Amino acid sequence: MTSIRIGLVDDQVLFRQGLSALIRSEPGFLLILEAGDGSDCLQQLANTKELPDIILADMEMPGMDGIELNERLQKEYPSVKIIVVSVHTTERLIARMIEQGASGYLAKNCDKAELLIAIKTVASTGFYINARVLKAIQNTSAIHHNQSLKNMNGIPVELSPREKEILLLICKEYTAGEIASQLFLSARTVEGHRNNLLQKTGRRNTAGLVLFAVKYHLHEVTF
Repeated sequence: MTSIRIGLVDDQVLFRQGLSALIRSEPGFLLILEAGDGSDCLQQLANTKELPDIILADMEMPGMDGIELNERLQKEYPSVKIIVVSVHTTERLIARMIEQGASGYLAKNCDKAELLIAIKTVASTGFYINARVLKAIQNTSAIHHNQSLKNMNGIPVELSPREKEILLLICKEYTAGEIASQLFLSARTVEGHRNNLLQKTGRRNTAGLVLFAVKYHLHEVTF
C-alpha cells in the first residue's frame, strides 16, 4: 500500500513539532515536508523530486500566509491538496478558502481522530467537508436559493440530469468507482462527467463541486 505523502506548514514550532510526531507515528503516512511559512514551503517544493499528496497549512503566518499559499498551490502544484488547520473558524473565511480550492478546513482544536479521517478522506476522494464547513457554506450562500446556476464568472450554466445525479453522489463522498458501480457506468465515463462538471462550474476540484451543490441548494444539509 502506497503511503500518503504529507507536508506541514505552520509558524508555531511547538504545534508543528507535535503534528509532525503524530504524522510520523501513523502507519500509511509519510511526512516529507515541514515549513514555517508559505514561502519556505514553495521553495522546498521547487527543489523536491517527490511532491506531497496533501499539505496541512495554517492560515495566519508571517510572510506568505495560508491564503496566498493556497492560491499559489492551485496554480503551480494543482495535484497537491491543501487542508487548512487554523484557529480562525468564521463562516465567511471557511467558505472563502473552500471556494478558492482548499480540500478541507479543520479547527486547530479538532481531535486526532478527525484529523486522520480528514487526511485519509482527502487522499481517497479529493475533499473532506465536515459539519462546520457545510454549515458555513450553507449560511453564507442563502441568497442563492432558487437562483439559476452560475459558474465562477457569473455565467449561467445548465447541468444534465446525469450530471446532477453524479454531483449528488460526489457530495456523499462516493468515489468514482463507487459511482460507476451504482449507476452501471464505467469509471472512465464517471470521470468524464466529473471533468465536465468542473469545466461548467469553473471549480478547481471536488471540494469546489460540493461547495457549488450546497451553494445552490442542489445538495441540502441538515444539522
